[in-house]
Amino acid sequence: MAEKKVENNKEDLRPVDILDVLLDQDNKDPIVLVDETGKQLTFEQVAVIPYEVRKEKRLYCVLKPLDKIEGIGDDEAIVFVVDQDKDGNSIIKVEEDEEVAIAVFDKYYDLLEEAQKQEKAEAKKTAKPAPKKTTTSKVAGKTTKK
Repeated sequence: MAEKKVENNKEDLRPVDILDVLLDQDNKDPIVLVDETGKQLTFEQVAVIPYEVRKEKRLYCVLKPLDKIEGIGDDEAIVFVVDQDKDGNSIIKVEEDEEVAIAVFDKYYDLLEEAQKQEKAEAKKTAKPAPKKTTTSKVAGKTTKK
């Protein structure tokens, strides 16, 4: 179960549906997850990636830990798979299949590269062409403008 921070003169946590948080494009708040031991871990959402594994479409999310986690570097992120618990509530679990996790990261990098190309193409469309420069050259005592 994910929890969302709510500011009311103090830090307060309340349970929320993880899909509501992950799919909210305007959400910039950290995601607080509670592990099986009750420890709270805070993450920054990097991406949500739909990906098909063995002909089954799944939803994955890439989260970057904001808290120190043993074995995870400061510049690393973790791939989680969106699943359901026995009560039908949305939950996320660390993707344990290394090949799937790598494939999800690869898809993320592909999507990121594609988005960057689109941004560059849009920037070119909206950019005004540079004004033509007038150059002056002197050839055998004559001055000409181009």
